[in-house]
Amino acid sequence: MFEIEQKYHVDDRESLMERLQAAGALMVSTQQNDDAYYNHPCRDFAQTGEALRVRRVDGVPLVTYKGKKRSGDVKAREELEWRLDPGDVDGQAMERLLTHLGFVKVTTVSKCRQTYHLGSNNDYLTITIDHVPALQVAGRGGLFAEVECVLASDAPTDAEIRVARARVTDTAATLGLTQSESRSYLRMVLET
Repeated sequence: MFEIEQKYHVDDRESLMERLQAAGALMVSTQQNDDAYYNHPCRDFAQTGEALRVRRVDGVPLVTYKGKKRSGDVKAREELEWRLDPGDVDGQAMERLLTHLGFVKVTTVSKCRQTYHLGSNNDYLTITIDHVPALQVAGRGGLFAEVECVLASDAPTDAEIRVARARVTDTAATLGLTQSESRSYLRMVLET
């Protein structure tokens, strides 16, 4: 799949939740995410814009690879993700494998995530409200929203990406999200 997403700082969770409700968004889950990020032994993912993580969603382990970003203001890149259980019930085997292969654990980023869907069942956007405790610094509450459009193709055309980016930015504007943040949670945590 291919994800198009933009992150925004949130100052007032309640107001955002009211705007989501007014727009007809459906809350689908509240989850705890714990993301252990790894760097490649032969190339620096910080330089290439890639990411590899073992994510635990309420304890359920997944592995995710995020490819290089396409140029543009709104993030656009391929994402591969799959569950590791039941064979690896807590993700420890995958983390051991990555270490044996020379990958280096960078850090773990934890967040509480509320997920909403906005739009029709076949063509919805995902909006998340994330609380990242490690980013409760410099007068900010560690609150963010992400607006995401997922394209089924792993090689979408430039026109499809352009349309998806417009949907993301238009939806963000409708929801009153104006303080965009281009850095990943990992980058922000490392910079604090």
